[in-house]
Amino acid sequence: MGDPQANLSPHLRSRQETGSALGESGVPVTEFRAAVVVGSGSISFEMIRYLAERLPIMICPKWVYSRIQPIAVDDLLEYLFSALDTPESGGAIVGIGGSDITTYKGLMLGYARARGLRRWLIPVPVLTPRLSSYWVHWMTPIPAGITAPLVEGLRNDVIVTNTLARSLFPHIEPRDYATAIGSVIGDLEKGRIDTAWSDAAGPTAEPESAARLESHQGMIVERRHCIVAAPAAEVFRVFTGIGAARGWYFANWMWRLRGMLDRMLGGAGLRRGRRHPDNLRIGDALDFWRVEDLQPNRLLRLRAEMKLPGRAWLQYEVRNAEDGTSTLEQTASFIPKGLFGLVYWYAQYPLHAWIFSGLIGAISRRAESASNHVDSDFSSR
Repeated sequence: MGDPQANLSPHLRSRQETGSALGESGVPVTEFRAAVVVGSGSISFEMIRYLAERLPIMICPKWVYSRIQPIAVDDLLEYLFSALDTPESGGAIVGIGGSDITTYKGLMLGYARARGLRRWLIPVPVLTPRLSSYWVHWMTPIPAGITAPLVEGLRNDVIVTNTLARSLFPHIEPRDYATAIGSVIGDLEKGRIDTAWSDAAGPTAEPESAARLESHQGMIVERRHCIVAAPAAEVFRVFTGIGAARGWYFANWMWRLRGMLDRMLGGAGLRRGRRHPDNLRIGDALDFWRVEDLQPNRLLRLRAEMKLPGRAWLQYEVRNAEDGTSTLEQTASFIPKGLFGLVYWYAQYPLHAWIFSGLIGAISRRAESASNHVDSDFSSR
């Protein structure tokens, strides 16, 4: 979006030129122009999210007062699908946005409000777009090569200036920014992020129990995997039998210490145990975790209920391989709340890495030992 007669940034200008090039192809084209899309995967929105999460006080350039009309990703998708059944939209350039107009300052403060964070923004006139892009580069995981054109485009107002969207698609009622943010926060807090729980690329040729640390839409994810010389059903039986009287298979004294600390902070600690020593079901308490998802012989997802500066999950997923072995993947996920949550994660990570590495190894060894024992009994018969 942006007034084509204005001094648009090269990035915004190139977007409009792309639309013109597509329109000259001879194929009917409906061009939608939008500002920031509010939803996971939108780089502009991720930049806003990271800044609001990580910085209690932000020194900002004057572009924080540029006007913007953000749109929820669900509303954007509804426009796209509706265009398929609206032939009169062919050849049209349609500006789309949410029901309210705000500023970039309003975007960041609105996100912080929805997350229960207090933030202060201090605009200063000396920050150039290039300096701002490097500042965003250091404060977020987004590299300067991407932030530079985005930040330069922030100097332009990006709002809807006509009623074409309303006349072509009268049935669509775009939501306001607060509602769009509420939907994003709801998905985040429930762990509903497509890339957070499974790796679409599948197992890779990494060393056994190799760790990958990733960040997805505000969620920090550590993945480990290993090849287990046992069938998936046996591996599943082992990791669903964890906790309570059996303990946590590796560094159990550390888990007990964490449970004591949790009780001191007012949490449940490890005293809840588990309903049954061998069987789990969705909703069960398991020490200071809660079973959030359970798929027989495949997956267990636990949601942390200990006192934390954020939300955390621990997931195990196992898949059979053709050679009689199985692949076990362990995923630890954390959504930090504000700067303190981020500091907590990275301060604890060396210890967590040691524990999680040992834990997946212990599960693998137990499953292999149990499988070998069954095979030996079968052979002796």
